[in-house]
Amino acid sequence: MLITREMDYALRILRTLSNGESAEAEKICEREMIPALLGESVLKRLEKGGLIQISRGTSEHCRLNVDLKTVTLYDLMTAVGAETQINACMKPGHLCEWRITHRTECAVHNRLVHIQKALDDELRAHTLYQMLLGDN
Repeated sequence: MLITREMDYALRILRTLSNGESAEAEKICEREMIPALLGESVLKRLEKGGLIQISRGTSEHCRLNVDLKTVTLYDLMTAVGAETQINACMKPGHLCEWRITHRTECAVHNRLVHIQKALDDELRAHTLYQMLLGDN
């Protein structure tokens, strides 16, 4: 799990929209120094995730669709389809060849479960409002 370039761009887009005002997609990308094609892709993911609304017309206007005080960094990651697992074996339904072959529990997996929980809890502990506006 990483804060990918797309996640960084999503945070930047939400920062621009955090004032509650509508903004043109092109202007958001310019202000936040996001390449237009990637910006468009991230905007669509944010819209699909329910975080923003996009009004289409001669130019696309975007508006925040959520209260940033209630949306966490974890929520943003899942909304834009970012990877939240630290290892493939954390994914639901993962078939571990090692455990199948050795027919025993995997100490590495068991430790990673605890680390994954701690990371998820930490990501859920920080709202986007805190992240973007520096409020604790």
